[in-house]
Amino acid sequence: MTTIGFIYPDHAAEDDYPLAERLLGAGFRLPVEHIYGTDLHAVPELLDLGSPERLKEGAALLAEHQPDAVVWACTSGSFVYGWDGARQQAEQLAEAAGVPSTSTSFAFVEAAKALGVRKVAVAASYPDDVARLFVEFLGAGGVEVLTMSSAGIDTAAEVGELSPEAVVELAVAHDHPDADAVLVPDTAMRTLGVLGAIENRLGKPVLTANQVTIWEGLRQAGVSVTSGELGALFTRTVREKGN
Repeated sequence: MTTIGFIYPDHAAEDDYPLAERLLGAGFRLPVEHIYGTDLHAVPELLDLGSPERLKEGAALLAEHQPDAVVWACTSGSFVYGWDGARQQAEQLAEAAGVPSTSTSFAFVEAAKALGVRKVAVAASYPDDVARLFVEFLGAGGVEVLTMSSAGIDTAAEVGELSPEAVVELAVAHDHPDADAVLVPDTAMRTLGVLGAIENRLGKPVLTANQVTIWEGLRQAGVSVTSGELGALFTRTVREKGN
């Protein structure tokens, strides 16, 4: 049994994780533990949300599940620290959890590399200033953003209330013809159930926050798995960490 633990901020779209567990089938456990703070998409609040003290608390909650790897399942609460700060954040989480650990922001970069994606379009739910920090983070990881949209949604709770149709339209409307893939950050957005619909509409890979978070957790644990229901990212074998 492979167990990947996720630290998830507050409540919004965490039901994507039990859905993924069902889609992956027997042999996988994806427990989610919550930490709490404001769910406002604003830099000071996001810095507090991703602080070492809060993530240490999340790691302690996950300990009873005996995870093989742990992921901070929050894009904005990691990229807001910048590349070096987010790396330190992941290292501190690994020390607290005692297992390989990372965050959703690094998951996006690793997923893009795995698919050979170099140029992307970003369909973000965040306010513009926060979305631009994600663009900077991707650039530091070698991913070029051709176009970025920001829906200007202030809280994670509001993002979690988006209908499946609204999620599909958000991604489809903000593609770029020269983009290798469309990236949809924010783990507060339910995306796993509509990945196929978006990719069918666009004819290209779509990387979403909860999708890449789960994928990277598996990769951190050195596990290889494919699934035809979790988007193009999961149709190829998960690369082992370091490869």
